[in-house]
Amino acid sequence: MMLKQTAKKTFLGLRNSTAGCRFYHENVIDHFENPRNVGSFKRDDPNVGTGRVGTAACGDLMALQIKVDESGHITDARFKTFGCGAAIAASSVASEWIKGKTISEVVTIKNSAIAKHLRLPPVKLHCSMLAEDAIKSAVQNYKEKKVIADAAVA
Repeated sequence: MMLKQTAKKTFLGLRNSTAGCRFYHENVIDHFENPRNVGSFKRDDPNVGTGRVGTAACGDLMALQIKVDESGHITDARFKTFGCGAAIAASSVASEWIKGKTISEVVTIKNSAIAKHLRLPPVKLHCSMLAEDAIKSAVQNYKEKKVIADAAVA
């Protein structure tokens, strides 16, 4: 059983097969193996902002959605990510960190904070950059939908 788990982690790039040591910190492994807030909301909901970042060419695609209440607080977040373990972990961390914060607070979350928390190696810093961009994109999408909804009411 242990050999099977080690082989799985080696295949996923979570362990170095020759030395048995990790490429990723345990925070990355935890968020990869137990991702938080996976899923999606209805895109046509006016209280939902959707951020889609990444390219298929680089191999990482991230969709982050936020649900915002009337006071501007993010009440829930969901993500779907196609990519490596670090990209999934960065999405998971971002989705946790933004809950309960205002939209003005979440745009101050920097990729460096996500990378530091996950202890990402330099070659994986782009994953935390994608997470930051996804947050900003989701907030921007929410604001655009809010303007349209407010104009329709007026």
